[in-house]
Amino acid sequence: MSTSGTMNNTYITDDFLLENKFSQRLYHEFASPMPIIDYHCHLPPNEIASDRSFENLTKIWINGDHYKWRAMRTFGIDEKYITGDVPDKDKFIQWAKTVPYTLRNPLYHWTHLELLRYFDIDKLLNPNTANDIYEEATSKLQTKAFSCQNLINKMNVEVICTTEDPIDSLDHHVQIANSNFGVKVSTAFRPDKAILITTDTYLDYLDQLSEVSGVSIDSYKSLCDALSLRLDYFEQHGCKLSDHGVSYVPYHEFSEAEIETIFQKRRNKKTLTLEEDEKFQTAILLFLCKQYHGRNWIQQFHLGALRNNNARMNRILGPDTGWDSIGDYAQAATLSKFLNRLDASDNLSKTILYNLNPADNEVLATMIGNFNDGRVKGKMQFGSGWWFLDQKDGMTKQINALSNMGLISCFIGMLTDSRSFLSYPRHEYFRRVLCNLFGQEMQNGELPQDFDLVGGIIKDICYNNAKEYFNF
Repeated sequence: MSTSGTMNNTYITDDFLLENKFSQRLYHEFASPMPIIDYHCHLPPNEIASDRSFENLTKIWINGDHYKWRAMRTFGIDEKYITGDVPDKDKFIQWAKTVPYTLRNPLYHWTHLELLRYFDIDKLLNPNTANDIYEEATSKLQTKAFSCQNLINKMNVEVICTTEDPIDSLDHHVQIANSNFGVKVSTAFRPDKAILITTDTYLDYLDQLSEVSGVSIDSYKSLCDALSLRLDYFEQHGCKLSDHGVSYVPYHEFSEAEIETIFQKRRNKKTLTLEEDEKFQTAILLFLCKQYHGRNWIQQFHLGALRNNNARMNRILGPDTGWDSIGDYAQAATLSKFLNRLDASDNLSKTILYNLNPADNEVLATMIGNFNDGRVKGKMQFGSGWWFLDQKDGMTKQINALSNMGLISCFIGMLTDSRSFLSYPRHEYFRRVLCNLFGQEMQNGELPQDFDLVGGIIKDICYNNAKEYFNF
């Protein structure tokens, strides 16, 4: 493949991904002006609070980006240029070598959207343009206009919701709230480490939770007491969401005595059976979900990731370094029982379900309909395309499944789920895909050519539904 030349990046035009006049009008008139509510992400609150300025393009754009890392490894780039300690510019040059070969991977679109939207760089990234692009972007990053807070403002972001563990102090959120930063930054309570009882670090985590909560965790009840206190603490700091990253939602009938026995067995460093593990997870998730309902919180479940597959690289680099994939777990039966248990006692909060396996699209699109009881618009949500599915094909399949099985008009739209301050064009990407789907059907005569009706629904999906749902 030739990567020569410095041609303009003309494929990202104003009408990028918009295939007809209906799609174009829907996007430009209705979707594009809407502010962004990024209700789930992993942006570091300390960097927002300090209004960090990044030293160069590698630090803000490549460091920590597992999507790019996986592509570079596939292309044969040595690990020293990915997670090693070689100079940052050398890492960027290796990324630039990889980019031309990411054609048809969403990274190709995202790369050029991000260069264009943040840095006004309208060139294709390749080895011949790499130096100029690196120097131009790095020079701009040295200016105040490209600090974290200003990058967020540049993208018309109204709300950000990060994700924190129960032991987090939330000091950085307090600092942001007391500053003059105009974007609301909230948090979501993510208690996975208290739930996943068989992990190697579980007992150490209980000690940390004990210290932070002031509760000596020597029983299942005291664990619940400690979590309840941390829920109070998060709520006092404006939290109104929870989030759970589990492979699947388990369900077993159990007694309180059984759960206490299981907890003590783990406390004594004995190995649990799969059934014991799942009973414990069932019990603590039900406890937490009832707590959320009592506080009028929203709960999120991210389902289906198969993590840390490469044991050798996990030993070398640790978790969250790009060795995860889609799992093929059974989701429907136990999820149904779990939600039904909560609903039966009127303890089912607003709930967002995300799948990582596209085979589960119709499963979740129909599951939410089982527990929409008419008291709250869109109470149960089929979450947007997540992780490996947050690209054009994944978004399209998610939107089509929800449209076919439920009401796309009640959908709360896109999120970034990202650690990068340069990821907000993913909202634009989603909006263009969404408008193109509606616009194609308007042109085909499958939808009325009524912009008041269709455009209003587009605005709802892009902004209004999330604004109402989360009440930020």
